Amino acid sequence: MLDEVYTAVATPNIALVKYWGKRNDELILPHNTSISITLDETFKTTTSVAFSGKLDRDIFFINGEEQNLDSHEVKERFKVVDEMRRMAGSAEHAVVYSVNSFPTAAGLASSASGISALVFATSKALGLDIGTSRLSIIARQGSGSACRSLMGGFVKWKKGEKDDGSDSYIEQIKGNGYWPDIVAFVAIVSEAKKKVSSRAGMKQTVETSKLYRERPNVAEEHAKELEKAIMEKDFPTLARITMEESNSMHAVMLDTFPPIIYLNDISKEIIHAVHELNSGGNIAAYTFDAGPNAVVVTTEKNKGDVYNALNSIGGIKDIVELKIGSGPRIADRQYEAEINAIIEKNR
Repeated sequence: MLDEVYTAVATPNIALVKYWGKRNDELILPHNTSISITLDETFKTTTSVAFSGKLDRDIFFINGEEQNLDSHEVKERFKVVDEMRRMAGSAEHAVVYSVNSFPTAAGLASSASGISALVFATSKALGLDIGTSRLSIIARQGSGSACRSLMGGFVKWKKGEKDDGSDSYIEQIKGNGYWPDIVAFVAIVSEAKKKVSSRAGMKQTVETSKLYRERPNVAEEHAKELEKAIMEKDFPTLARITMEESNSMHAVMLDTFPPIIYLNDISKEIIHAVHELNSGGNIAAYTFDAGPNAVVVTTEKNKGDVYNALNSIGGIKDIVELKIGSGPRIADRQYEAEINAIIEKNR
């Protein structure tokens, strides 16, 4: 009998209050609280995991390509599997087969959905019965933003105060059915892999940006304001804070030395277009993570105007409409044939 395969589906999240910079690089402890919206399965990562006593090494595939587990970046991501294997008291090696339905490493939070799906599937494969808070602490150590994809709706990642990171985990502010009026348009400007990884960029910013000294305080205030706006379904305030947060994060990136510039001319056109839409009051909000691709948040009432404004901008390759998602789920076993073939080939 071949080894059992467990599959999880997870989705990206878009941070409205941003995470950029760590107070502990090893544990990935942020300098400030962040708040995000988990997106629906229009964009998703599907990850299948199996543990087998037939293997003498771990094997990791992304989008059909085997990853080098000696690579520092890959090893940093994969350590969440080591942590859960230790917790389960297992010595078996794993095969992980992961597929993204959207561009990888292009500033669209593929690491968030990827690590979230990996942690969720691995916990099931190892029979670990641990709560979401504990899972988020593990996921956080593979990719900070990944912890926020472990719940649906509006999610808060608490910065915590303890040195061991035990109080830095996620809480759901409201579930995905709470504010169904919210719509997010992802404007694809570029599918190219970013030149500076988020992990490397954060480190440079913390070490060299003078503006960053005030950034955590600004973000903490924004987090309090935004949570209140969510509870009151106050979209104009949510929009203002979202845009201020995006601007603040990219300002400290630009103040980094050498500067980190993720936005391009088309990104700037999107910013101008949204401000024109908002001339009579905030009906939309742009936000950019570590890349030129925009997420523009609006409401059902205004989504036609927002779509038309984005569609008029030359250079946008695609506009994808998403809603608020429900978080990760266990799916029917997928990629079982691929995993079993890999096990048989490498036994």
